[in-house]
Amino acid sequence: MTTPVDVVLPCLNEAEALPAVLAAMPAGYRVLVVDNGSTDDTVTVAASGGATVVSEPRRGYGAAVHAGLLAATADLVAVLDGDGSMPPQVLPRLVAAVAEGADLAVGRRIPEAGAWPWHARAGNAALAALLRYRGLLVHDIAPIRVARRQALLDLGVTDRGFGYPFELLLRAGAAGWRLCEFDVEYRPRAGGRSKVSGSIKGTIRAVRDMSAAMQRVSRLDVRDSPAQSR
Repeated sequence: MTTPVDVVLPCLNEAEALPAVLAAMPAGYRVLVVDNGSTDDTVTVAASGGATVVSEPRRGYGAAVHAGLLAATADLVAVLDGDGSMPPQVLPRLVAAVAEGADLAVGRRIPEAGAWPWHARAGNAALAALLRYRGLLVHDIAPIRVARRQALLDLGVTDRGFGYPFELLLRAGAAGWRLCEFDVEYRPRAGGRSKVSGSIKGTIRAVRDMSAAMQRVSRLDVRDSPAQSR
């Protein structure tokens, strides 16, 4: 019997890229497109492509992902950007890792030429190095991951901006989660402009959010987190 999987796609003006992303989704995976206040045809394109549309008017990557988690019903939840930069076909590998005992499966981006600007790559590398220093052996703060829905909610991630994935990894590491990292092809986005790597300003904002997330987590006694007893 196939394990049910919900795929959360946080989207802001991704109408151009969504058709190809939805068409490449593995069979049987339910897609939740979380519209984060798009002004293009994202909602129409998502609905016509068979996705369930969730509205999250509060802007922010973390706000959109959290809304998707709340709307999901499957035990296993995947998160993937809706811009076409990473192939949905890799999701079954990550799902299998979690089904076989990992707490979290994440991607390590292997970029094609022109897919990852230097400023975004440098910021990402610095943050990943901080995580390795803290004992979590990852090489990327990648926007593709699979875990169990309730476990993700139990981590208590509070960031609702670009710091969400970094805070998630910090909390997962503190809680002793078993993590698997997989190489994932990283391509130029299929349309539109990245909210993070599309500009130096966006990258600086993302690094700022992630640094704030680290400060918040460092102030917490994570030993009392519900996830620690898993």
